[in-house]
Amino acid sequence: MVSKDQAIGGAIFIICVVIAILYVVTLFYPQWLVGIGVSDVSAVRFWVVAIPVFIAFVAVMAIGAWIGWTMATTPPPKPIEEITSELEEKKEETTETAEVEETKEEKKPERKAKSEK
Repeated sequence: MVSKDQAIGGAIFIICVVIAILYVVTLFYPQWLVGIGVSDVSAVRFWVVAIPVFIAFVAVMAIGAWIGWTMATTPPPKPIEEITSELEEKKEETTETAEVEETKEEKKPERKAKSEK
């Protein structure tokens, strides 16, 4: 038994292979269309080329529009000088807190364990 995803994938594969075969046959051997009642073979040949070119053109333009929209709506990054100054400030704060903690530990008297009393 195949899963639902595998069945959908198999159906997509079969549909794509059938469409590809029909496309190649129609583009290079349009005579078979006369047998099924198509009278203007040259018009069919034109549309067989024009439709995929149109779809590819619209897809490329949609991707370009999406990239442009993303670039237009994304805020600019911080300048590198600001980032380095923030990192230096954080580094100084961590060293200061570490020094304060060390001095607190030195001032604490050592406690003896209860068993030593």
